[in-house]
Amino acid sequence: MHPSPIPDRSRDALAPVLRDLDAVVFDTDGVITDSARLHAAAWKSAFDAHLLAHPPEDPDRRRPFDEHDDYLRHVDGKSRLDGAEAFLAARGIETSAETVRAVAADKERLFTERLREQGVDAYPGTVRLVKALHEAGVPRAAASASRHAGELLSRAGVLDLFDTLVDGGEAARLGLAGKPAPDLFLEAVRRLGVPAGRAVVVEDALAGVAAGRRGGFALVVGVDRAAGADTGARLLRHGADLVVRDLGELCAGGAPK
Repeated sequence: MHPSPIPDRSRDALAPVLRDLDAVVFDTDGVITDSARLHAAAWKSAFDAHLLAHPPEDPDRRRPFDEHDDYLRHVDGKSRLDGAEAFLAARGIETSAETVRAVAADKERLFTERLREQGVDAYPGTVRLVKALHEAGVPRAAASASRHAGELLSRAGVLDLFDTLVDGGEAARLGLAGKPAPDLFLEAVRRLGVPAGRAVVVEDALAGVAAGRRGGFALVVGVDRAAGADTGARLLRHGADLVVRDLGELCAGGAPK
C-alpha cells in the first residue's frame, strides 16, 4: 500500500488576492508596530524647537509641525536625514548638512527616550496575517529605513515571525537609496529568493507605496491607520493597488469584528 501524498500547505487562511504570490515584504513603523506615533511625536518636538529657534521669514511657514499631514508628507518612510531635509526645505529653512544632522540627531534622542519610556506593541491584525503567511509557507521579510527596526520588532515580540530583516543600518552598509527608491524592498526579496514580480509590499507611507510601485512588485498594499478623509486616496495615488485599515482584512474572512 502506497503512503498518501503529503498535501501542499493550504493558503485558504489568506485573502484571495495573496494566494498566488510568493513572498510578502512588510514595512515596520505603522505596519507591524505602532511605533509611528513615537516617531511622529519625536519629529514634532525636534522640528518645533528648530522652528522656534530659527523662524522662517514667511510667517505662514512658522506653524508647528503637524503630526499627521507633515509627518505623512515629508518624513514617513524616509531615513532621518532625508526626512529632516525634506521638512526643513518645505518650510524654507536652511538645509546645510550640519543643520540637517543636528535636527535628525535631536529627533533620534527624543525617539529613543520615548521608546524606552512607553514601549511598543505589534498590531494584532498584522500578527494574524503574518502567522497565516507562515502557516501557508509564504516567506516574509521586514524592511525599514529605521535603524531601530530590529529593536522595535524584538520589543513587540514578533522578530522571529520574519525570515529576514533589512533595516536602516543594513541600508547604510549596502549603500541602498532611501524611499521612494525601491532598493530596500528589492534587497528584502533578494534575500528571500523571490523576484519582485512575484511579491507583495505592505506600506503605510506615501514614499513606501511609491517605492513598491517603482520596484515592479506584483501587489502594493497601503495601510491607512489614520483613516483620514483623504489618506487612503493619497496612498492609491502614490502607487498602492489597494488600501486596508487593518491587515487582518487580508486574512480569509477579513478583519475580526
